[in-house]
Amino acid sequence: MAFTALPTALPALPAETTVAVGNPTLNIAIFAGFVLVTLAVIVRIARGKKTAGEFYTASGGFSGRQNGVAIAGDYLSAASFLGIAGAIALQGYDGFLYSIGFLVAWLVALLLVAELMRNTGRLTMADVLSYRLKQRPVRIATATSVLAVSFFYLLAQMAGAGGLVSLLLGVSGEAAQNLVIAVVGVVMIAYVLIGGMRGTTWVQIIKAVLLIAATAIMTVWVLGKYGLNLSSLFQGAIDKNPAVGEKLLEPGVKYGKNLTTKIDFISLSLALVLGTAGLPHVLQRFYTVPTSKQARKSVEWAIWLIGGFYLLTLVVGYGAGALVGPEEINAAPGKANSAAPLLAFELGGSTFLGIISGIAFATILAVVAGLTITASATFAHDIYREVFKRGEQVAEEKEVRVARIAAIVIGVVAILGGMLAKSQNVAFLVALAFAVAASANLPTILYSLFWKRFNTRGALWSIYGGLISTIVLIIFSPVVSGKAPLTEGGPSPSMITDPNVDFSLFPLDNPGLVTIPLAFFLGWLGTVTSKEFNPQKYAEMEVRSLTGHGVAKALDH
Repeated sequence: MAFTALPTALPALPAETTVAVGNPTLNIAIFAGFVLVTLAVIVRIARGKKTAGEFYTASGGFSGRQNGVAIAGDYLSAASFLGIAGAIALQGYDGFLYSIGFLVAWLVALLLVAELMRNTGRLTMADVLSYRLKQRPVRIATATSVLAVSFFYLLAQMAGAGGLVSLLLGVSGEAAQNLVIAVVGVVMIAYVLIGGMRGTTWVQIIKAVLLIAATAIMTVWVLGKYGLNLSSLFQGAIDKNPAVGEKLLEPGVKYGKNLTTKIDFISLSLALVLGTAGLPHVLQRFYTVPTSKQARKSVEWAIWLIGGFYLLTLVVGYGAGALVGPEEINAAPGKANSAAPLLAFELGGSTFLGIISGIAFATILAVVAGLTITASATFAHDIYREVFKRGEQVAEEKEVRVARIAAIVIGVVAILGGMLAKSQNVAFLVALAFAVAASANLPTILYSLFWKRFNTRGALWSIYGGLISTIVLIIFSPVVSGKAPLTEGGPSPSMITDPNVDFSLFPLDNPGLVTIPLAFFLGWLGTVTSKEFNPQKYAEMEVRSLTGHGVAKALDH
């Protein structure tokens, strides 16, 4: 998820501070049990020949309800559970604002993107964006953006997985943490190679059910300790955190310090709300259902499940603040992200902690599997088939083989990247993924679907302009530059821990407020300065996007 002040998962810990929480043996057993069960499910349901459509989109074989649950599983990463709960525990109202941004984002996806994207009947996002434009340059640009978003999201999840499992298993030393990251990567690759999109979808469904059920149990358990009275729970959190007091129930603990923090929150919110509709692994889920009606239904299910989950995290977060307390949370490895595991330990001891931490581990595996299959499909279908082979007829088996090889390569790169990033703050990586998705992907998607005049130059300027501007501004922002250490409600940690190494030229942690309007402007400017215009092709795409005509032929590939 795109938090500039909120790590996606527990950051990797220095060897000297790595400690075990709960019973490491029990945690290992739960981790192994989940992996074995899900692998067995994948092997059972993924038998048969893998065509390109089957490998990328399960040939549109899921119902809207199934896909909605899978979307929730794909979207609710470790940050949704660990990060938001910790933010609420320490920052109260301001922490819950993240949840609101993520939920509102789905309304954008429902109203503007889901049905129209599914109606095009294609396999990847580049199929939609290049449909009425010049194929090769637009596919290369789109694939670059998709791979950038997927890589930074993958990198953050892999590094977070290493930190989470290292904490719960009590492993110490750089080699041990690298081994943990490698194991996560190998399991992720196995999910994709064995199951394709069908197997990955079922992993996400299983994970979503477990995560929402476990969070609901924690919610009821916490409320039970306060007589099912929310007011008593809030008062308990206030009493446990006298430094903040009643401000926990008011806006401003984090984003009300000064004008810059207020503007930064607007920028972050813009990236969250608009970035979701441009996330490639989320968009690809719209192609796993047979009709546009089912695509719309899947988003409706996702909204209810994700919205309900975020309401539960409100209780879990304040429960952690009341029962564990900010001092213990900040003293634990992972700080804010330890809030939910510490609350589980407080409620049910080592056994309940093992179950909750196992589910948190499952969230990472499901998300990285979805990202990997999206990235591999982009490489095989958009780069190999459409660019290298120039759209020539390629045997289904060969394209799927290329996708499998790409999944292995992407997995290895993610493992190596996670190892390199394990000792650093990975929050900026996820912020970058959402900002790129909102800046480079969404403007081009909306222009392609709704603006008749839009052309190739506009698409290229929008995609590359959004991608480059986002990366440059984040590099020269306080997120990467050295700055003061994290304080309660204060600035987020940076990539460079030495506050004297300060090269920040851009004051905001998230660049969305600048890069998103810039990408829309560049898309418009590139279009109006080019004479390219193909009204017939736009009319074809308009008919397809509104009616779904030609979907069957497209899915036949």
